[in-house]
Amino acid sequence: MEKLIVAVGSTRRPKLDAVREALSLISTRLGAGAGFDVAGVAVPSGVRHTPLSREEIMLGARQRAEALLGIARGENEPWKYCVGLEGGLDLVYERGERWVFLENWVYVIDGTGRASFGQSGAVSVPAALVKTVVDDGIELSDAIDAYAGSHGIRDGQGAWGVLTDNLITRKESFRLAAINAFAPFFTPAGSP
Repeated sequence: MEKLIVAVGSTRRPKLDAVREALSLISTRLGAGAGFDVAGVAVPSGVRHTPLSREEIMLGARQRAEALLGIARGENEPWKYCVGLEGGLDLVYERGERWVFLENWVYVIDGTGRASFGQSGAVSVPAALVKTVVDDGIELSDAIDAYAGSHGIRDGQGAWGVLTDNLITRKESFRLAAINAFAPFFTPAGSP
C-alpha cells in the first residue's frame, strides 16, 4: 500500500493538525493503507492578511496549494496532494444589513491537476470585531487577541474558539474544510 505524503502550505500548528486529523479519518479512502506524512511548508497566500470576501479567501487557499505544486514539480517532491488553507471574513448584505462571517476554506490539488475546494461553514462576527477588522483595517489575529484579552490566539483556539466558546476551534474548522475538500477524491460521484 502507498504511503501518502501531503504538503500543507503552512507551518502553523492548528492548520497542520487539522489536515493530520482529516487524513486520519480519510486516508484509507485515498488508498493510504500504510499511512501518511504531512509536510508543512510556508508559502504565501498572495492575498491580504485578513481576506475580506469569500472570493479572496478561496483565492488565498488556491494560491497556497498551487505554490506547493510548483515546488513539488520544480524540486521533484513526492507529494501526492498539495493543500492550501485560508481563513478570513465574508461580508454579506441581506435586506440592507451588513453581516460578516468568519470562514475557512481549503483547496486540494494533486499532481494530475485534479482539484477541489472545501469550506468550514461560517460563524457570525460581532459588530465590535467587525469595526476593528473591516472598518479600521486591523489584522484579525491582532484584533481577536485584543477582543479576547489574550495573546497568540490564532496559534491555539483561533477566532473560531473565541466566537463559539471553544465548541468549534480553528483546528476543527479547518479539519471540516479539509474533509470537504478531499471528498471528491474519494467519493464515487465526486470526481473534481
